[in-house]
Amino acid sequence: MKNEPLLQIASHLCHIPGGTFMVKQHPADTKRSSLFMDSFQTRTSGKGRMDIYQVFPGIHLSLNLFLADQVSFRHNADQHILEITHCHLGRIGWNFHSGTSVYLGSGDLSLQSTDCCADSVMAFPLGYCEGISIFIHLKNLSDHLPPVLEDAGLDINRIDRLFCRGDTSTAFPASPDIDGIFRPLYGLPEHLRLPYFRLKVQELLLFLSRLSPEDSGLAQYQSRQTALMQEIHHQLTEHLDRRYTIEELSRQYLINTSSLKETFKGVYGMPIATYMKDYRIHKAMELLQHTDESIAEISAKIGYETQGKFTKTFKEFTNLTPSTYRKKYREGTLPYDRKRTD
Repeated sequence: MKNEPLLQIASHLCHIPGGTFMVKQHPADTKRSSLFMDSFQTRTSGKGRMDIYQVFPGIHLSLNLFLADQVSFRHNADQHILEITHCHLGRIGWNFHSGTSVYLGSGDLSLQSTDCCADSVMAFPLGYCEGISIFIHLKNLSDHLPPVLEDAGLDINRIDRLFCRGDTSTAFPASPDIDGIFRPLYGLPEHLRLPYFRLKVQELLLFLSRLSPEDSGLAQYQSRQTALMQEIHHQLTEHLDRRYTIEELSRQYLINTSSLKETFKGVYGMPIATYMKDYRIHKAMELLQHTDESIAEISAKIGYETQGKFTKTFKEFTNLTPSTYRKKYREGTLPYDRKRTD
């Protein structure tokens, strides 16, 4: 089913209460604090977890799971700590102090100094995300360079100069090279994590040594544009029984149609029509799970003209009819059953 990533993440976070963000260091040794853990604060109405590992002196890697619309972060700012973020599932977005925004989809990568995002809100337009963050104190790394990187003549000053640029982030779209570095790091058994992290972080640094900000290919937006998309998203999702056209939204929000389509896709990862089709079916799944409303009532509530059109679309999405989906949910026989993951 198309919503499996969401349900998998919900399953992994099922023991964390709502409104809770768990941060766990590995090993749990209070004498070893990560680069800014002493000042690290988070806040969310959803839930999340970060598992943080010291990979090398000055380098920490965090495995991240989020089931939330957004998480507020606060930590010390340091222009020479490089934060690298990889999005594996879902989407991630930031509004930076400079007034620009960047959004990552599956496989995308961003780089910026912690000065850029020291007091920021990380948004999850799809309501969930799995990813990896790597924090590199470049001065510490320079003083304790692993032999492989020293033999390669890695220029730490160049990486600092190119990618730690005040309020500026650099984002690279998904590629086979990025995928080859990060994909093996997800789902590892505990005893293999540190060896793999050490191997792949060195590979990542060698990869970055060949890049420059001019190689980036992801569009960045003005924060006011992304805020406008959030307003439009709220209107669309609060009135599912109504079908808005691009032209109507364009007139209402005083934005031309091409900018509206491009920016919405940049934030939410899909064209408006595709996103709303998925959203409607997810809403129907919730109604089938938690109410006794008829299929016809649910169909009308989420904006389908006929029950037949709704049933056809729902089956394309889930491989089940609405009535079969409800029956299986109540029997507890759906994969990643929400009864077990909420």
